[in-house]
Amino acid sequence: MAQLPTSTPLYPPQPGFTHPPPIPGWQGPVDALSLGTNGLAIASLVLGIVWLWGVGSILALVLGYTARNQIRDTGGRQGGNGMAIAGIVLGWIGVGIILLLIAALVLATVR
Repeated sequence: MAQLPTSTPLYPPQPGFTHPPPIPGWQGPVDALSLGTNGLAIASLVLGIVWLWGVGSILALVLGYTARNQIRDTGGRQGGNGMAIAGIVLGWIGVGIILLLIAALVLATVR
C-alpha cells in the first residue's frame, strides 16, 4: 500500500460543498474536567505588581505558594501555575526592596 504525501488531502472537497454556519450561542465542546484558573494565582500576580508598600509583596508570596499547592493538588486540572510563579517572583523582589529600604534607613540614622 502506497503512502500518500501529507499535503495531499484524503478526500478532496466536492464542488459546491460549504461548511454549515455555526449554531448561535454554541461555543464548542467544553472540557468538563477543567476547573479554570486559580483565583489565588491571579491575586498573587496582581499583588506582586501593585506592591502596596510591602504588604502586597508578602501577600503575593503567601497567595502564590498557596495557589501552587492547590493547582498541584488538582492534578493539573486547574490553571494559573505560571501566574502563581510570577506572583512569587514579584513578591520576593518586593521583599528585597523592603530590606534594602530598611538597610538604607538604618544606615542613614546611624551616621
